[in-house]
Amino acid sequence: MGVGYLTVQSRTANDALPLEGVRVRIRNQKGKLLYELTTDRIGKTEPISLEAVDRKFSLDPNYTGNPYSNYILDAEKEGYNSLHIADVQIFDGEKAIQPLVLIPMQAVQKLPITQKLIIGKHAIQMTVPRNQVGPIVEPRILRQVIIPNPITVHLGKPTEDASNVHVSFIDYVKNAASSEIYSTWPSAALEANIYAIITFALNRVFTQWYRSQGFNFDITNSTAYDQYFVYGRTIYESISKIVDKIFNQYVRRQGQIAPFFTAFCNGTTVTCDGLSQWGTVTLANQSMSTMEILRYYYPDDIEISQTNIITGIVEGFPGTNLQLGSIGLDVQVIQNNLNRIRQTYPYIPLITDETGIFGDSTKAAAMEFQSVFNLTSDGIVEKATWYKISYVYVAVAKLASLESEGTNLGIGTVPPRSVLQVGSIGIDVITLQYILSIISEFYPTVPDVTPDGIFVSDTANAVIEFQKTMGLTANGIVNASTWNALYNSYWGIRNNIPIIYTVQTGDTLWSLARKFNTTVNAIKTTNNLSSDVLIVGQSLFIKK
Repeated sequence: MGVGYLTVQSRTANDALPLEGVRVRIRNQKGKLLYELTTDRIGKTEPISLEAVDRKFSLDPNYTGNPYSNYILDAEKEGYNSLHIADVQIFDGEKAIQPLVLIPMQAVQKLPITQKLIIGKHAIQMTVPRNQVGPIVEPRILRQVIIPNPITVHLGKPTEDASNVHVSFIDYVKNAASSEIYSTWPSAALEANIYAIITFALNRVFTQWYRSQGFNFDITNSTAYDQYFVYGRTIYESISKIVDKIFNQYVRRQGQIAPFFTAFCNGTTVTCDGLSQWGTVTLANQSMSTMEILRYYYPDDIEISQTNIITGIVEGFPGTNLQLGSIGLDVQVIQNNLNRIRQTYPYIPLITDETGIFGDSTKAAAMEFQSVFNLTSDGIVEKATWYKISYVYVAVAKLASLESEGTNLGIGTVPPRSVLQVGSIGIDVITLQYILSIISEFYPTVPDVTPDGIFVSDTANAVIEFQKTMGLTANGIVNASTWNALYNSYWGIRNNIPIIYTVQTGDTLWSLARKFNTTVNAIKTTNNLSSDVLIVGQSLFIKK
């Protein structure tokens, strides 16, 4: 037997908010309790060690058993639905990270519902044929290769009535790689497979393969058509670190823009005209490089290209690492973003360096951020750190913006009586869109919408996905039952989630005390009044 390692982390609102105080129990397959853990102020548990099947079996293509050990995880937190995960897979010598996405209880809900997740076997263990059909690149293609952020994944076959989930592209690739192959493989084999996974997904997006057929998703998780993805599954540090470095790089043929259609299969029980997953291990063990492995299976004229067009990210990586001594506008961007992220991660140190100068406090803030988000904690802002800071900054800023919009709308506890559908306009539509936008931050199945007061197809799609999630008739029409469900979900979020407020110019201690229903003394004891206010439960904290 070997030993593997597990860290559990719980965050919500696209990583904008850590969930402290989540109670976690780890059991073996016989139900014996092994650990009781609690997430800390950044939403993490301490790492634990667990017995694992000997590593050698995960490197043997002829081994038919599970080359990992399975564990059972239960998580609960007051105000949230509980989570039960079967088949948390631990590999010998590997560091595993188990994300926990907990859904807030609804306003009328008395007891938590337990959501169940069975991770199941890796795709490489499956014997079902893969029929990955490549697109004919004709009129309906994008002009440029973009990273979709989020990417919409259909959890079933294309025509199957199944849920869609919306996840960041980086998290999608980490999940797909952790679902397809084993994290113990040589680095060149892992890289080759991850390049194939990235490129396959970008090809689906670039050619609009599913959306051009009228589907409202980018890719499926069916191995018969696409690549495997298990929402909420365990991911592995060895895979995660590679993805952080190459997530915006893809395979293409020289002289072409389109990502190459990188079909693949396990190469043992299932064969195909494409990359053999097990074959990459053999080639890596023969000291072949990642590029040599890719050219072994795909045309000789393929090359690695890169795109810096990432939807939802304001500033692309400048191309040069930022570190102690760096100066300029890029440093200013990082300083601004990290200080804003402190709203919800207050243990990230305040940056006091002069604007645009990367000094000791900027390095300290970058190091703490890297530690929180499982990056190399060296204080150097390279590509992976830059994009993670950008992603979390956008999530935190959006949450604050939504809260400000909600204050202006003055949403009460009684839903409107109007019936809304495609073609409706007005203030009730804005209320609907705002509530859907808030819900989308905490329910992965509900897409985001922009509150503009006009009910068109994107709003209808969000309503349909919400209705599916709530078990309502999914027709895109907002009637009394849908309004009630929307308000129950919205107020469930408001009652259980920390809310971010921004101090306005002219606010005084007295006006803030009235605004937040607290006392002047409570505000005075929380440092000094400057820019940001964080409400956590019934406590008020003023950011320095």
